[in-house]
Amino acid sequence: MANNELNRHRAFLKDSLRLQIDFSQTDQSRGVEPPPLQKPPREDQQPIPLPGQDSFEALRGTDLIDAISQRRSRRRFLDQPLSMTELSWLLWATQGITEILAPGCAQRTVPSAGCRHAFETYLLASDIETLEVGVYRYLPVDHALVFENPADNLPAALAGATLGQTFTAAAPVTLAWTVIPYRMEWRYDIAAHRVIAMDVGHLCQNLYLACAAIGAGTCAIAAYHQEQMDALLKIDGEDEFTIYLAPVGKIPV
Repeated sequence: MANNELNRHRAFLKDSLRLQIDFSQTDQSRGVEPPPLQKPPREDQQPIPLPGQDSFEALRGTDLIDAISQRRSRRRFLDQPLSMTELSWLLWATQGITEILAPGCAQRTVPSAGCRHAFETYLLASDIETLEVGVYRYLPVDHALVFENPADNLPAALAGATLGQTFTAAAPVTLAWTVIPYRMEWRYDIAAHRVIAMDVGHLCQNLYLACAAIGAGTCAIAAYHQEQMDALLKIDGEDEFTIYLAPVGKIPV
């Protein structure tokens, strides 16, 4: 790649762009209502409640120093399902709401630039106790799931959409995060996209640490077929698109 092309891409990592933006002209400054905290479920989608925070008491006892020092990306999983309580814990740890501050603004278990939290969490679930195989979406406001689609032959479809990374097919669940860029653009205009990339890293690191509490492991995936993943999740690929993936499964401890 030519040096000028490399330099152009490197510029994305710098915050110089912020000095070129007239923030008085953002939708937030112009008084436009903020986008909602979560993508609303369809009328035909019945929320599936998840176990609440009181169920997490049984997971206490993980040493944070051990969890950090032993953190590894795991690509081999035991042939064991995850329970709904374990799934609930992972979802709350990565996108759970701890306090709603105002319409369109809430504190969560992970940091986000301007408290914008631009992500939706989808679950490609193959082996979760009491949950049918298929694609689900997490509703953080309700701490519940909604069923999105059955995704025929889900393991094979997921392996194909992740460019042949077959360990995704062996995991009982893969978390797929999509981004709705406007949630961040509403405040930061074209400076939004750099901090979106930072925010998804905060989110996934919480997943790595949360896995330690349930004897599980994960491996973050940034290499996938964009169009195939978006089609698997049945999202439009423009106003919402896949940005990061992480299969989760039990590991030997």
